Amino acid sequence: AEYGIAAHWRYKEGTNDETLIEKIAWLRQLLEWQQESKDADEYLENLRFDLFEDEVFVFTPKGDVLNLPAGATPVDFAFHIHTHIGHQCIGAKVNGRLVPLSYKLQNGDIVQILTSKQAGGPSSDWLKFVVTSKAKSKIRQWLREQRRDEYIQQARENLEREIKKRGLEPQEYLKAEALQDTAERLGFTEADDLLVAVGDGKITAAMVVGKILGDKDQEKQAKLPGLGRRRSKSTGGVIVKGVEGLLVRFSRCCNPVPGDEIIGYITRGKGVAIHRLNCSNLPGDTERMIAVEWAKTETGVYPFEVKIEANDRVNLLADIMNMIAARNFNVSAAKVATRKGMAFIDLTLDISHLDDVKDLLTHIRQVKGVQRIHRVSRVKGT
Repeated sequence: AEYGIAAHWRYKEGTNDETLIEKIAWLRQLLEWQQESKDADEYLENLRFDLFEDEVFVFTPKGDVLNLPAGATPVDFAFHIHTHIGHQCIGAKVNGRLVPLSYKLQNGDIVQILTSKQAGGPSSDWLKFVVTSKAKSKIRQWLREQRRDEYIQQARENLEREIKKRGLEPQEYLKAEALQDTAERLGFTEADDLLVAVGDGKITAAMVVGKILGDKDQEKQAKLPGLGRRRSKSTGGVIVKGVEGLLVRFSRCCNPVPGDEIIGYITRGKGVAIHRLNCSNLPGDTERMIAVEWAKTETGVYPFEVKIEANDRVNLLADIMNMIAARNFNVSAAKVATRKGMAFIDLTLDISHLDDVKDLLTHIRQVKGVQRIHRVSRVKGT
């Protein structure tokens, strides 16, 4: 390899990659061992103890070499070969002997996967011992697809139970149109996708029911004294210093809430736009800026948007939502995306003051897997 195709490629590309040089030297060492060894067993024994500690090199029955993370199992090996091999895996032989699927592969092992088209598919128990992200992802995907109907049925039961807890009739609120509308507002394409997420524990039934009942709840709150209402686009929650009667509206680019330092910007025909003082979208025309302050009697409810980045895992969203619900915060919107083993969760919380949410954010950071949480500021026109 040193003097053949690999060396030719290295010369042509003009690269001086130290890793490539090390690998070529390692391959040369393998050839020397092969020439010096009297039999295959001695050769494999030398090979077994010289490979990298953080990964294992194993062989297919045809002699192809695969490298996997240390601790990898035959199931990881199967999914590395092909997703269908992993789905149809029913057992494994290592060096000609049957081994448990949880067996940790060693350097130099020859691995043969036993398959059957009648296999029942991956088991949830496999998630307890596989180590590669591909195996974990494919197993979870298969389990979700197989359990889709089960999740949908479970979700409907959970939603009905949650609605009954509020003294309401489920049939009135779980109509197809209401579920589809709620699904779209929560970032799902179809109502069934929302139900699967509820059945799988990624979204709580309480959150979905709260969203379905949101408009009616707000109507009830408007009639009850002492209960704050969600602010509208125009509000009297802010005082423009030295001027009365001006139309005031909150800019959605930074979503200011009581507790934020704020500044007013006089727009053309739309009143005074309220920005956070450090808003990157605040226009630079200082002549149109005006001093404002929060009304001391302001008791409205304000949207507070946060983005959470976490290692994806089962029940991650449920744990976060339970943490929020336990502290009596309402979630008015949620959107979840996953990519390369990470979960990206966008939440809109209803709060009355910035101080209210500080303790909550501290507790969310302590949820297992959470890497980062920060407030969102969307950059849009004023």
